[in-house]
Formats: sequence, structure tokens, C-alpha cells
Amino acid sequence: MTNNRFGYLFIFNPAADKGRAARKAGWLKALVAGRSDSILLTTAYAGHATEIARSGIRENSCLIACGGDGTLHEVINAVAGEGATVGILPIGSANDFIKTLNPQNKQHRGISHFFDAGSKNVDVGSVAFGRSSHRYFINSMGIGFTGRVAKAVKRASWLKGELGYVYALFSVLAGYTPLPMHISITLEDSVLELREPIFAFSVSNGKIEGGKFVIAPHAELSDGLLDVCILRAVPKHEFFRFVLKYLNGTHINDPKVLYCKAQAVEVTLMAPEVMHMDGEVYDNIDGRVMISVAEEGLNVLCDLLPPA
Repeated sequence: MTNNRFGYLFIFNPAADKGRAARKAGWLKALVAGRSDSILLTTAYAGHATEIARSGIRENSCLIACGGDGTLHEVINAVAGEGATVGILPIGSANDFIKTLNPQNKQHRGISHFFDAGSKNVDVGSVAFGRSSHRYFINSMGIGFTGRVAKAVKRASWLKGELGYVYALFSVLAGYTPLPMHISITLEDSVLELREPIFAFSVSNGKIEGGKFVIAPHAELSDGLLDVCILRAVPKHEFFRFVLKYLNGTHINDPKVLYCKAQAVEVTLMAPEVMHMDGEVYDNIDGRVMISVAEEGLNVLCDLLPPA
């Protein structure tokens, strides 16, 4: 890795973890201040991390997203496909993506591990929607139920971490009915069509969503494919039996669940709906949503594995 002016740009989002990340500001400033090859910039509003990353990519060899999955989402939407390397300092609510990137769950107390870390290329999801909108996701996206849950999580600012996801799930469930969708899934050797009410629709690059829900147990970050998980229409009272299955990844064996690996997915919505990407909410989405994979579209820092 080649260092330029600073080498490492730390992009710190104090609003992560519903504002609790702000408590780490002094700690992080002190750590970065001790290094001549690094600089710390703090976000001030939604979308600021994207702006910082876009303007800093030429001067820095590595951008470190300091926040949660939402902060990482903003950073990758500035640099995916641009040849930049991204690191992750997980100080958000769920920090879902890093649980797939670093399944050993090794905890680092500071920032020194970034400077001798290895790196790997990972896939990112590419989503086109509306007249000309386009965004990337690195962990997961969902339309309908999971989109509404992500929106409810944002509103439940008084609940910390995974409690917020549990509260949001049940609050959305209370008034929810399956949504009519037309879904076209491009598999490796065929195309699968669904035109029916759907309870929950998710497309994943990482395994975990919402803190502990193993939505895509077979997901691989660099296989050139996305994992599609669809829960067909079920009565609301039946959904409770799926919650435990989602927690341990056994839902994919249920006949009501369609789980497959796909090259691309196209969804046609009959009415405006809520979509999330990496937990970030996109409201009033309608018409066609086209999802594909940008194969090895991002280089990320990761722990070097010991020799075999």
C-alpha cells in the first residue's frame, strides 16, 4: 500500500449508535493525533461522510469508516469501483458487515491494527431505482418489511443496539400485510420469476442483518453472487416461528422461504414502499428496482490470517 500525503483518513461519525459514538471523539482524536501518516475528519450531517470520502480519496491511500453500517454505506458510495481501500472501525449500533468480514470476532482496542492489516477485494451490491438513482450496498438491502423495520429503528432513538431492532420488528409486524411484488431472479443458469404477495424480501452480500439475524448463512463476500432470501406470504401469527429460525440461519430450510444465489434481481413494486440499504432508509420507492453485483468492487482492510 502506497502512502501519499496522509496515508490514512479516519472519517468519524459522532451520530453513529444513535449519538453514543460521540463519547469516543476524544479517544479517537488522541489516537490519530499520535500518527504523522493519518488525519481525522468528523462528519456534521447526513451524507457528509460521502462528501469527505469523495474529496479525500486522491490524497489518502486508505479511508477508515468510524461509525456503524450507515457510515460505511456512505463511504463506499463515494469510492466503490475507484480503487480505494476502506477500513472499518465499528462503533455503530449493529456493525453487521464486519461480522462477516471478521468472523473470528477479534476485538481491537485501538487503531494500530489498521497500519499492518492485510486487505481483500469484496463484492458490493449495485441498486438502480427511480428515474436515475443509483446506490451501492456492502452488507444487505431489503424492500417492504425489512425496509420498514430499518425506518422504525431510526425512530426508536431511545433504545440501544439490538433492542432497537427487536422493538422495531414487532412494531412493524403489528400493522403489516404481505406486499404484492413481481420478482425476476437471474440465477447462474436460469431465470426464476415470482408474482405474488411477499412477506419479507432481502438481498445480501454479508451473512448478518439487524445485529444477530443470520439472513444469509451461505453468503460469501467474494463469490461474485448475491444471496436472495424471500419469505412468502404467511399469517402474522406464523411469523413468530420464523424469528428464531432467522437468528440461527435455519429459515432457509423452510418451504415458505426461497433462498438462492443470484447474479441479478429485478423487483417491480405495485405501490410506493420503504427500502433499506445497509440499514439506511430510502422512502417512497416505486416501480422497478434493479439489483446486481459489482464483483470485487471494493478493497477492504482485514486481519491477516495465520499461515496454515
